Amino acid sequence: MRHTRQKNSTMRHDDTANGITANEEAAPPLRRRRAQIRESNEAQLLACAEEVFAEKGLEGASTAMIAERAGLPKANLHYYFPTKLALYRRVLEDLFEDWHRAADTFECSDDPVEAIGGYVRAKMELSRRRPLGSKVWASEIIHGAHHMQDILNERVKPWLDTRVTVIEGWIARGLLAQVEPDTFMFMIWAITQHYADFDAQIRALKGKRALTRRAFDEQTEEVVRLVIRACGAVSPRCGQ
Repeated sequence: MRHTRQKNSTMRHDDTANGITANEEAAPPLRRRRAQIRESNEAQLLACAEEVFAEKGLEGASTAMIAERAGLPKANLHYYFPTKLALYRRVLEDLFEDWHRAADTFECSDDPVEAIGGYVRAKMELSRRRPLGSKVWASEIIHGAHHMQDILNERVKPWLDTRVTVIEGWIARGLLAQVEPDTFMFMIWAITQHYADFDAQIRALKGKRALTRRAFDEQTEEVVRLVIRACGAVSPRCGQ
């Protein structure tokens, strides 16, 4: 028994020497669980905030409305987002990040037909998947973009400039018509975001409650064809 006690004592001594305790061994799973809860709660709050801001606008929305829709205490909301404006800004930034990722096709392909077509499809999919977020963004712009001037100047503008450079390169190589790059990008945004911002108008004019996924996909391909024809894009291999 003395040998057993001595062995256990040695093990405890070795663990302490290595800086490991039972509590510390249990800490990583606990931290991961807390991080998962935080991530889940933030995602839930952002989704509900997107809905409420789209319906009520910034002025008409309240953190109490958003917390109630999320099924969380208002105190929890303010733990993650101290103010309504902080939450509103986070919704706008999150939407921009989605749109930013949609433009990855400009880096993934040197073929304007593939790159522009992929970008249009990605933007159309975002309009289908996040129509309320698009409405929040549009409303903020319409009202003067007072709460996101820094996002426009420090993030959207540099991002747009890189796309303009790519488009100018295609024009110089004869792969695109002599379009004005900024205007061309604005046209893509207007067409694709129309399916989110004016979905009620689309439903009314088409006489449908909502486009089915198949109908939306068909509409997407028609938009792609129109945009490609409008800019006169051709594949590099076609000129070889």
